[in-house]
Amino acid sequence: MTEEKETPERRRERMRQEELKKNPSGSIYRSGLLDLVGSLGWKGTGILILLIILGFIIYTIFFQ
Repeated sequence: MTEEKETPERRRERMRQEELKKNPSGSIYRSGLLDLVGSLGWKGTGILILLIILGFIIYTIFFQ
């Protein structure tokens, strides 16, 4: 696959992998939420945010 036809997600992942190869200890703080959101895409991230908000609303209604 050439770089011209590479999707933005694949380009970000390739650049992240190259960064890990160059400096494996420097990217410790970039994992977690960033990896989760990057792998889900914008629709999955929106659904995750909605679920968190709904969970908070349900928690406040039933436990207060």
